[in-house]
Amino acid sequence: MDDARCDRDSGSCDGDDDGIGWFEYVPLNEAIQSNAEPKRVTNPQRFGLQRCCNWRIFRRMRNSAAGRDSAVVSAGPQSQELSLMSRHILVGRRWITSAPLTVTLGVCCAASMTLAAVSSANAQTTRPGPRFEIAFTAAAHPAPITGRAYVAISRTSDAQRTPIAQTGENGVPLFAVNIDQLAAGKATIIDASVFGHPVQSLADIPAGEYWVQPFVNVYTKFARADGKTVWLHMDQWEGQNWKRSPGNLFGEPVRITFDPTSSAPIRLVADKVIPAVEVPAETEHVKRIKFQSAILTKWWGHPIYLGATVLLPKDYEQHPNAKYPIVYDHGHFSLRAPRVGSTPYWNAAGTPRMIVATLQHPSPYYDDSYGVNSENNGPYGDAIMQELIPAVESKFRVIGQPWARLLTGGSTGGWISLAHQVFYPDFYGGVWSLCPDGVDFRYHQIVNVYADTNAYFLDRGWLKIDRPTRRSPDGNVTATMKDENWYEHVVGDRTRGGGQWDIWEATYGPVGSDGYPKPIWDKRTGVIDHQVAQFWKERYDLRYLLESKWATIGPKLANKLNVYVGDADSYYLNMGVHLLDDFLKKTAAPKWTGETIFQPMAPHCWGPGMPELMPRMVTTMEANAPAGADLRSWRY
Repeated sequence: MDDARCDRDSGSCDGDDDGIGWFEYVPLNEAIQSNAEPKRVTNPQRFGLQRCCNWRIFRRMRNSAAGRDSAVVSAGPQSQELSLMSRHILVGRRWITSAPLTVTLGVCCAASMTLAAVSSANAQTTRPGPRFEIAFTAAAHPAPITGRAYVAISRTSDAQRTPIAQTGENGVPLFAVNIDQLAAGKATIIDASVFGHPVQSLADIPAGEYWVQPFVNVYTKFARADGKTVWLHMDQWEGQNWKRSPGNLFGEPVRITFDPTSSAPIRLVADKVIPAVEVPAETEHVKRIKFQSAILTKWWGHPIYLGATVLLPKDYEQHPNAKYPIVYDHGHFSLRAPRVGSTPYWNAAGTPRMIVATLQHPSPYYDDSYGVNSENNGPYGDAIMQELIPAVESKFRVIGQPWARLLTGGSTGGWISLAHQVFYPDFYGGVWSLCPDGVDFRYHQIVNVYADTNAYFLDRGWLKIDRPTRRSPDGNVTATMKDENWYEHVVGDRTRGGGQWDIWEATYGPVGSDGYPKPIWDKRTGVIDHQVAQFWKERYDLRYLLESKWATIGPKLANKLNVYVGDADSYYLNMGVHLLDDFLKKTAAPKWTGETIFQPMAPHCWGPGMPELMPRMVTTMEANAPAGADLRSWRY
């Protein structure tokens, strides 16, 4: 640079617009794909670049006339263009061909920059700066693994709260990379280029003493009936939780001294295996079912299991001729007995004698499938209706008629129970849905997926406001949209994070060209895809479906729909319920006669307990039961 003098230490240049050396590093493939504007980064050393002369890498400069994608490197008034076309890079006017491609530009006080285009998806390169090498032992897993390798970093560790256990949207730093047929003893590398959360690069971890822990999440190959092949974590009856899934690998936490300027590798070994789940034993009143689903196994190309935990009423065996109403209590995966308030209430005189069942239907994407047919999850709705419920009702003495088949559940279970009543209006006799997930996607929690442009930020011109995802009843924000989504993205790319946002994409969305769910928004930027949103609307927006089909399904549902939510729900779920309530109150021919209750200042997941709901259920059954129905034998 002839027209600017550089200070090698401060990074400033005479003639710079602001006197501050800064740039934005973007991997070449991301520069090609991204539409975002450049932003300042204060630590260029982590990418092996000397801090000098106002370096900028623009994330997207498309040369449409030449028909190619390009990134621009700018140093003061000079610029050089790098364009990726096939396996060539254009520097200035000279083409360079290489595999893999590496171009070094020596400019500005002898500073240099290296851009590498990797020729193979399985190739792994490292850049100067901190890095971890993660391996596993043959004793822990003799076969090669396709999956995801992690390192968690914490200032503390104990037996109950290891670094891996401390990760989360507001947790300690977590970094991860995919692994493809990694052999025992071989290492995969996590370096400063790997995206992490809540710290996005290892180079931004301050120097100091830390506890670090390796982990390996094992994926299974699914050759699905739709012709797509995907790799996902297979549930082991733990409820699709990678941190405690049997067969996953981990190492004990290790105390290290971390230096973000050092390139010396830190090698960690996962040499322990999470053991199998211990299923609680049956009791006099708690019974269990588990079987391989023929419907789901055929679709997934791999054995898939369904189950139920059933709570029997008092003196079930002493009344062999009695048949009972059954309540399907939906929710997250659990092997606990269904919750009915308390044992004294359940056994008390005057308590209606019913059977309560919770259902286990974990998906390769989440701890439950959301109970409906889905392009990505497969025919879980069919499997529950045609296999699981018949298995329960054939084993236990239930009345087995719609008026005596009821639904409830909270949060995820609130949505599933309401969806089942809407999708199968003739099969069930009523729903009491508590704090359901978004029932109107104009409030997908707090995001209007139809009208908003970004799920993470509100753009106010001169500033961007982080959108919250969780609050306390007094209004204090406890987590943001981008943090929850970025954490899931680190846990697993391609909607494989096993979290709440990922299962909504897997349940509601179309299949992408790669076989994985097509995202409702870009996981890194939050930009919403409104075509995907329209797909969601037409299939799973419960308020929209009710409103558009009320003339047909209204007569079957008018007195069956009941919803309860705290009006300060921690995840803003009350807002979608308000929109549903607005519609239901306007219905006619027929008029809705159920109830919606908003509890002031109540958080997630407020709702009446079974001691309050069961009398309401009895009233509804009495109203809907046909002439001659047995309303007495089960009320002893």
